[in-house]
Amino acid sequence: MLLYYNHCFILAVHSRCIFESFEKVHIFAFTPYQKKANDTVMSPNRQNKSAYQMNQNDSRNSADLETEKLITLEDAYAYCRQISKEHAKTFYLASLFLPKKQQKPIFAIYALLRTVDDVVDMAEEKLANGLITKEEISLMLEGWKSKLKACYGGKVDNDPIMMAWHDTLKSFTIPIEFPLDLMDGVAMDIEFKPFETFDDLYVYCYKVAAVVGLMTSEIFGYSNKQALQHAIELGIAMQLTNILRDVGEDVNRGRIYLPLEDLRRFNYSSEELMQKKINRNFIELMKFEIERARNYYRLSDKGIPMLERRSRFGVAISSINYGNILTAIEKNNYDVFSKRAYRSFFQKISTIPYVWHKTRTPS
Repeated sequence: MLLYYNHCFILAVHSRCIFESFEKVHIFAFTPYQKKANDTVMSPNRQNKSAYQMNQNDSRNSADLETEKLITLEDAYAYCRQISKEHAKTFYLASLFLPKKQQKPIFAIYALLRTVDDVVDMAEEKLANGLITKEEISLMLEGWKSKLKACYGGKVDNDPIMMAWHDTLKSFTIPIEFPLDLMDGVAMDIEFKPFETFDDLYVYCYKVAAVVGLMTSEIFGYSNKQALQHAIELGIAMQLTNILRDVGEDVNRGRIYLPLEDLRRFNYSSEELMQKKINRNFIELMKFEIERARNYYRLSDKGIPMLERRSRFGVAISSINYGNILTAIEKNNYDVFSKRAYRSFFQKISTIPYVWHKTRTPS
């Protein structure tokens, strides 16, 4: 989940340093984000041992045991910053290159999304062990929705995340529908049901990926509102890529994210997928899904020139490098069960000169 945000953001802030160095001496170093099974922003089934898990077992706010102490706005942002530092070290280091005006709202967004996702991830594990009910999980998520709605109404109740979020809303317009959709999206993994059609899958991809791009777009800036539609397309493309890369891992969890109508289209059964059978029908199915994802990448490319110039490089290189995971799947002969498709460090940095030139050329 939310890989669009993490991947684009880290590359975007690194690009600021790249541009400065490139323009001065034409020599630069680049450390791209590498998504690993245990090093994601919002990865499923994550083992989270941080002291910043909140609202897991009761109705306390995110200040946890310190609710009696009045929190200042500075404390609130420090709290959100600490969540980022604790859970995503690469992200945190990259964020230090951002202007202060952008750092704080990014930390606020991250803290809320991370905390809500932790609620679901931790609850999913407890649910499997019979330690919690689906009704209790729903109540926890409804609690966060209530906090968010109160925040948009000006009431934050000494909660650091809500205080930071409310302050962010003073400078940036982030419709409440976006975080609410995200909460609904992550909840879909608790009440998981296979997606019958692509339209059904699209709704899931929109909620867990595209809305994050819409929120962060407000922070990074754009000159044309059409850029938001292209941000949605990139979110859909990246989430589809994630699903295709992780077909095998999801099978191990007893889940099928590919639309069932597509399996039937290529005469490939759910039983064959659960058995990890690679045959001609499966390969044709994968080719079809890969082309669908690539089409969304192509559509999203039209939005890059609409972004503020300082944001273009990060989004463009993220799109290219993440999209190239699809090429890696092809080179693995569509074996997504025993081989993990990925981009090597050299492959990632090899795209930098082309993307740098493309995004620096006046549009």
